[in-house]
Amino acid sequence: MVSKNQIKLITSLQHKKYRQEHQLFLAEGVKVIQELLESNFVLEHLFETEAVFNKVSTANKTLIKELEMKRISALNTPSSCLAIFKIPLPLPVVEKGLMVALDDIRDPGNLGTIIRLCDWFGVTQLLCSGETVDVFNPKVVQATMGSISRVNVSYLDLKDFIANTSLPVFGTFMDGENLYQKALPNEGILVLGNEANGISTSLEKAIINRIAIPRFGSIQKTESLNVATATAIFLSEFRRGF
Repeated sequence: MVSKNQIKLITSLQHKKYRQEHQLFLAEGVKVIQELLESNFVLEHLFETEAVFNKVSTANKTLIKELEMKRISALNTPSSCLAIFKIPLPLPVVEKGLMVALDDIRDPGNLGTIIRLCDWFGVTQLLCSGETVDVFNPKVVQATMGSISRVNVSYLDLKDFIANTSLPVFGTFMDGENLYQKALPNEGILVLGNEANGISTSLEKAIINRIAIPRFGSIQKTESLNVATATAIFLSEFRRGF
């Protein structure tokens, strides 16, 4: 059974303010929770409607009814399990290899998908501006499908970081150089901007290398690509000769 205090806590963790206050976040679904349990993330408590995670101590889990799961789940179609994990201490940024930087990404699904893409393409460092959606937002965690445990996500002043980095920086712009005609290094920072406005003007001034995905349609009326889709294409090209 879920207590009133547990329901209150779980509900509060839908909001960034209380995630930061309690230093806890939510994860739902067997795959996501399993990935986190196998990582360095620390489990606070697990709720499940059927016995799935037999290796979890009985002191750290509660068997509940499906109706109770519906009350605490953030999903339209609740999973059979929901877990509360501790937010880990931030890790230092290591300026090495290929990195991705996000300037004001607001959609949780986009951030979660980009984290999965970083994991797929071997990018272990993801830099985010302070305005970018919180990585521990339940929808972001869900969209990562566990990749959140393998990608170090750091929130910092992107403008300052890029102005002082020794790595080459590549910004994604509509009027940039053709991606497929550009020699790309194995190390560098790939910067992607806000879904509606792209990279901010203040950050744009610090970026020398401007790259773009060319449009091949005959009419060419499509204004832009979804930022997660664009990330996949850019990372694929960066890794082509890796």
